[in-house]
Amino acid sequence: MPMSRGTFGICLLLSALTLAGAGWAQTTKPTSPDHATLYRRAVSLLDQAQQKLNTGNVSVAKTLAKEANSMFTLLKNEYTSLLAERELSPKEDQQLAINQKLANDNHAQADRLMETAAAKDKQAQELEAQGREADSKAFYQQSKDGYNRAQNLYVKSALQALRNQQMIFRFLAP
Repeated sequence: MPMSRGTFGICLLLSALTLAGAGWAQTTKPTSPDHATLYRRAVSLLDQAQQKLNTGNVSVAKTLAKEANSMFTLLKNEYTSLLAERELSPKEDQQLAINQKLANDNHAQADRLMETAAAKDKQAQELEAQGREADSKAFYQQSKDGYNRAQNLYVKSALQALRNQQMIFRFLAP
C-alpha cells in the first residue's frame, strides 16, 4: 500500500524524534536512586561536619568532611559529561563564587596562622634551650592555639568548597 505524503511526513517526524530521543538519552545520564541516595548522604555528612565544627570538634568535622568529599568525588566521576553540559543559573554562579572566595580567604588565613604558630613554636624551643621555662610554656601554648585555629579554618574552608559541590549536584535531590 503506497504511503501518502502526509503519512510519510508523520512517519519521518516520528523516526527523527525517536532517534533524537535515543541520542539525548545517551548524552545525559538518568539519575539513579543510588546516586540520589549518595548525594543525600553527602549533604547529611556535610551538615553534620558543620555542626561538629561549630561545637569545636574539629577532628570529627574533618573526618566527616573527608567522607562527604569522597562521595561528591564519586558523583563527579559518574556525571562528568553531564556536568560539562549543565549550565548554572546566574544566582548559582554568584553563590559558587562567594563560597569559593570564602573558602580561599579562610585557607589563606589558616596558612598565615600556621606560619605564626610555627614561629611561636620555634621561639618556645629557643626559650626552653635558654632555661626560660615559664616563657617557653607561654609560647608553646600560643603555638598550640594558633595550630588549632588554623585547623579550624582549614576545615571551614573545605566545608565551604563542599557546599559548592552540594549546589552543583542539587539536581540529584528529589
